Amino acid sequence: MSTRLVDDEGSITDELEKCLRVIFAKYCTPKSTDGSLADNAHLTTEGLDAWAKDTNGSPFSQETKDEILEFMDVTDDGHLTFKGFLQVYQLQTENDPEETYSDLVRLVTIDVLGYLFGFSVVTAWV
Repeated sequence: MSTRLVDDEGSITDELEKCLRVIFAKYCTPKSTDGSLADNAHLTTEGLDAWAKDTNGSPFSQETKDEILEFMDVTDDGHLTFKGFLQVYQLQTENDPEETYSDLVRLVTIDVLGYLFGFSVVTAWV
């Protein structure tokens, strides 16, 4: 896949952030009805487990959850925020961009990827 996940400075591209927003909206509380995120949107333990299961096949271990919640941005109640979610993907993408591509393929429909990254389904497979 030739679409870049990070820019020249190593930051997540706008396109990747848009995809991650779509993914986060699927699992967050309060639930999004239109794809936008509430200011207080976060992943509860259940949302974190559901996201992990959909990306990795099983929920995160308690140790992994503890590390995420210790080092990433969380609410006062200890729930992962969208900013923290972006931090997770920033680290993953720096260390293993193929894993980020794999997550996108698992979690976002081809139509959404095409819209966000600027290709049509027809041209994507040519």
